Amino acid sequence: MTTYKPRIKSTELKTLEILNTRMTLSDKDQNHFYNLKKGFEGEVMFDLLTETLECDCFILNDLLLQMNNTTFQIDSLIITADILYLFEVKNFEGDFYYEKEQLFMKNKFEVTNPLVQLRRNESLMRQLLQSNGYNLPVVASVVFINPEFTLYQAPLNLPFLFPTQVIRYLNQLNRKSIKINNKQRILADKLASLHLDESPFTQLPSYDYDQLQKGIVCIKCNSFLLSIKGMRICCKECGHTEVVSTSILRSVEEFRLLFPNEKITTGKIYEWCKIIDSKKRIQRVLEQHYKLVGVHQWSYYQ
Repeated sequence: MTTYKPRIKSTELKTLEILNTRMTLSDKDQNHFYNLKKGFEGEVMFDLLTETLECDCFILNDLLLQMNNTTFQIDSLIITADILYLFEVKNFEGDFYYEKEQLFMKNKFEVTNPLVQLRRNESLMRQLLQSNGYNLPVVASVVFINPEFTLYQAPLNLPFLFPTQVIRYLNQLNRKSIKINNKQRILADKLASLHLDESPFTQLPSYDYDQLQKGIVCIKCNSFLLSIKGMRICCKECGHTEVVSTSILRSVEEFRLLFPNEKITTGKIYEWCKIIDSKKRIQRVLEQHYKLVGVHQWSYYQ
């Protein structure tokens, strides 16, 4: 097993995590953030299982691809010598039921049937393979990864993998004895190179610098109640400590993510961090880790 493309948090999720701490999100944005976060956690749960595979295969996670001007996202892809396995991972929790090709929560609230997205992604992936000269069969499945998930009335012929079936399914993959060769490696390279960094599906609320709460946030509990004790910052809420320079660098990266067009200056980061006792301390950290551009009042770091 070789993980060809690891999973990382999307810029959208990282941005929403910061905004959720520094401002009050609307109910709609809060829901979107919760769904993204829960979805990512489910995908990571599945990754922990696929990482234990011992069969000869390539794994590509979180692929954003385009075919015929249509963008589609693949949660997990496993390339073996004779089959390409495509997985749509869902972290649904609670009791659901299936009726007339629709998926409902127990309170009769309808949720999007993941089969619709799975079939669309499967078709687009097959077209993408054919356009690049591959006729590898595609086997697509929806993985319900949360152990607290139950689905009633699901037809037996649907490509659903329930929490109690996932490990068994992966064990079947482990029994594959055919070795992958350079052709599969070239395919993995090709798909990784086609991955799009910027998603057209990103949904972020509008925000500006003045409306965001300033200060360094505890990396463990997201509290702003921090105090400086020598070379370390201590959280008054959970007791977690962190080296001051590490806290400053983390805050700089937050600022860069939120305001990519803003210049990084000592004064701006001093204001953003809020609790650092002197600009000199901020300046020393910036000088050690970033490149100084310009002179005097026009200088900034990149």
